[in-house]
Amino acid sequence: MTSSHLDPKATASCQFPLAVLCEIVGAVLDHTSGELLEYRHLIRRPEYQEVWGNAFGKEIGRLAQGIPGVVEGTDTIDSIEKSGAPHDRFQDGTYARIVANYRPEKSDPNRIRITVGGNQINYPGDVSTPTADLLTVKLLLNSVISTKGAKFMTMDIANFYLCTPLPRKEYLRMKLADFPDSIIEQYNLKQKATPEGCVYVAVKKGMYGLPQSGILAQQLLETRLNAKGYKQSLHTPGLWTHEWRPICFSLVVDDFGVKYVGKEHADHLVSAIDEHYDYTTDWEGKRYLGLTFDWDYDAQKVHLSMPDYIPNAIKRFRHERPRKRQDQPHAHTPPSYGATQQFAEQESDEQELEAEDKTFIQQVLGTFLYYARAVDSTMLVALSSIASEQAKPTATTMKKIKQFLDYASTQEEAVLTYHASDMILAIHSDASYLSEAKARSRAGGHFFMSNNNDDPPNNGAVLNIAQIIRAVMTSAYKAEIGAMYINGREAVPTRKTLEELGHPQPRTPMQTDNTAAQAVVTNNVQPKRTKAMDMRFHWLRDRAAQKQFRIYWRRGPTNRADYWTKHFAGPHHRSMRQEILTPRCQLEDLRRRRQRAQNVREIAQAIVETAGRSLPATRVC
Repeated sequence: MTSSHLDPKATASCQFPLAVLCEIVGAVLDHTSGELLEYRHLIRRPEYQEVWGNAFGKEIGRLAQGIPGVVEGTDTIDSIEKSGAPHDRFQDGTYARIVANYRPEKSDPNRIRITVGGNQINYPGDVSTPTADLLTVKLLLNSVISTKGAKFMTMDIANFYLCTPLPRKEYLRMKLADFPDSIIEQYNLKQKATPEGCVYVAVKKGMYGLPQSGILAQQLLETRLNAKGYKQSLHTPGLWTHEWRPICFSLVVDDFGVKYVGKEHADHLVSAIDEHYDYTTDWEGKRYLGLTFDWDYDAQKVHLSMPDYIPNAIKRFRHERPRKRQDQPHAHTPPSYGATQQFAEQESDEQELEAEDKTFIQQVLGTFLYYARAVDSTMLVALSSIASEQAKPTATTMKKIKQFLDYASTQEEAVLTYHASDMILAIHSDASYLSEAKARSRAGGHFFMSNNNDDPPNNGAVLNIAQIIRAVMTSAYKAEIGAMYINGREAVPTRKTLEELGHPQPRTPMQTDNTAAQAVVTNNVQPKRTKAMDMRFHWLRDRAAQKQFRIYWRRGPTNRADYWTKHFAGPHHRSMRQEILTPRCQLEDLRRRRQRAQNVREIAQAIVETAGRSLPATRVC
């Protein structure tokens, strides 16, 4: 399966980093050519053949009964003859897919994984698996730096799925030609292969690609952790806490992001995992879900970045970096000074692009969406606007994509910083009226952790909303209420997550710059014709009556959500980028200071060791 055969809709809505997108297509990015190379390509190229051939052999040994002196087996699969599959299950047999991926953070970066074609598996039970989302992780990071004595570490369970027995066996077929000669000889595959050159395999434990693997593995993990006092939240997927220990963690498949106060409590979790799984730990908590963390516990800050993500994406799409820096991710609409009326944009009658160009646009959107949500929210409005055209893109859409790639390639690496706060959720809400095609309006939201002040001070965003309002609004204040409803709807589960993290929430302050919208929601004004937004303002009124929100007004220039409601000119992007993101030089300065401190510690340790060796032996009388 090549990148050109990806489901465009699924790719465009993907919320994962480029590394995960490479895993989806089962390919490795060639940094020289920018191509995505699958295993079948790698095994045919002399410069890659030996490395990736050995990696495939290790994967077979890991899944089967091992390779002496190389890898220990997990007894997940057995090679069988075709007649070994039960007759009533033969129609459920599926195919195997070879996934190649380069993971520099792993001890063995050249990774081959054999996955099961899950689309042909007929499993009768539930297959949905709860995992933590990016918002939960960001709230956890804020909780770490805002809790006295708290630290962050990560854990990764090895062979997570392979440790889970299946209630019934599954069956798949593989090509004999894909196996290395050593594996064919060790497992006697030639005698078991069919005349067509296929090898049949019985799967006894969980494997990647099986739709039931995730939920079965997590249910087993949950049973084991429950016995140690750890419980998964019923309201926030992927968030775990302990009955009494000051420790909590987010879980995404087999990756743990752990907040703890006191190393003995983290050791308790590690020992609970150690009883049943192989694992790796990073006590410095540097990487998680494709994000790189630079912790400054003394200053109570954490910096989030994704080094090399943008350069790799630019190489993948073979985009040539422009000579001049592009400061606008999307073209802006010049203001019409003196106009007394605002009109909707006319729809384009341009010809739709070919399927190949359409797929390219959707892949660009899918690749950059995770980066924008994770660290660089300045891209969100442009991505949202272009995504509204991806179903029927035109030459103008392709021009917008090229401008966006120019912007991405010429801006410095994005760094998002969180600093300590009282862990009170604060929101700025705004809307732009008739700013998108088909007479639609746009909602903007800025969510951050702050203090319970009348006007909470700003912090790095845990969530930014840049969304086109589906309903056509008939006035600006109704668009503002629509935006408040969208932001409030996101705030309700976020408040619950914060409470589960141990941070009780007062009324969530939500700032708006529209007096009419604020008056309607707070019951100071009763409009006569509200059919188009009836549910929205009644929902907001109801939540305010439940003391969940405190909706207040401030002037427009102070509303930070305004940036995510429209397309601005280059100078505004330059000034706002400095407020939204941290200059790269500050992160580099932190790393230099940390490296100097490490060097001093190493020199001091060396002096102590040298002095200890040079001391004369004491004579005992």
